[in-house]
Amino acid sequence: MESVGRLAGGVAHDFNNMLQAMLGNVDLALEDAPVGSRLRESLEEIRRAAVRSADLTRQLLAFARKQTVMPKVLDLNETLSGMLMMLRRLIGEEIELVWVPGESLWPVKVDPVQVNQIVANLAVNARDAIAGVGRVAIETGNLVVGAGAADCPEIPSGDYVRLVVSDNGPGMDQEVIDHLFEPFYTTKSVGQGTGLGLATVYGSVTQNGGVIHVSSRPGAGTSFEILLPRHQEVPSSLPASLMREVAATPARGGETVLLVEDEPMVLRLATSMLARLGYQVVAASTPSEAIGLAERCAGRIDLLITDVVMPEMNGRELAGRLLEHAPAMRLLFTSGYTADVIAHRGILDEGVQFIQKPFTLQQLAAKVRGALEEEGGRGTT
Repeated sequence: MESVGRLAGGVAHDFNNMLQAMLGNVDLALEDAPVGSRLRESLEEIRRAAVRSADLTRQLLAFARKQTVMPKVLDLNETLSGMLMMLRRLIGEEIELVWVPGESLWPVKVDPVQVNQIVANLAVNARDAIAGVGRVAIETGNLVVGAGAADCPEIPSGDYVRLVVSDNGPGMDQEVIDHLFEPFYTTKSVGQGTGLGLATVYGSVTQNGGVIHVSSRPGAGTSFEILLPRHQEVPSSLPASLMREVAATPARGGETVLLVEDEPMVLRLATSMLARLGYQVVAASTPSEAIGLAERCAGRIDLLITDVVMPEMNGRELAGRLLEHAPAMRLLFTSGYTADVIAHRGILDEGVQFIQKPFTLQQLAAKVRGALEEEGGRGTT
């Protein structure tokens, strides 16, 4: 399993850069393709394939616990409530979805995208197991685990938020349970699954300091119990929902953006994407070139978008140099590397704006506007 993780991390950077070129160029082409044309249909098919490829890479990285995450303090009940409509569409009308939220739920600190991945994967797994009329239940609650608890000997003592996804399907025997979280292990027919769904769930849960336990037996259904550590610092306000959908029309602006990217293919693409969104783009392929351009622009740079890992100096160091002369400049970091490579550079610290490659035109538009309009008024490193 560790070898799979190293393999995924090793190919992720180059693969993400190639996928970035595919997704970005297709998004730009789609903006010009006539609605209903055969060209547009072909482009949309290419885009779907690229998105699926990006998802596959993320699943491998999630299993290896190297997925880049942006944890937030959230109320799991509110997060899951916002997913219910999507989950009902996902499992179909024949399967009843039962939602049992616990009272006075403690906050947890987790990436909301990972919550989406975890619950969606478990719901799809339950749907496929039932294969007809049935029931899927989602339940939350608080749980205190004492030292040396007989019912939870492998779990450290402490306060946890409990998430249970259960179904009344055919259940599993012990042999299947023993291999359940292994990557590429599946009991489904060829072409009906990659064998990465539950491996992704396992990786996401453990990456957030949680534990997952499965109980099942033939003819008695299956229950997945996830325990996430309670976040002790009570936030002033909690997210109202898991995520807000990006508008179909990308957010646009007219500010000046300094773009720094050492991969020529990605530099050309990102320049075109930002220009399409209305921004004035100053492009640089090295940090030294970026410093020279920033000096000549004399304070006209509103936002720095920089790759994290580059020759000469990393993105964080470059931002520090530029902020000395332009303290009001905003920052947005990007990378195709895995979390373990960029985390020690401080890029994933709370409050730092970051976008993971590959990103779509809509995702870039939302991130750029978010960085430019962020409260606080200036970039920080």
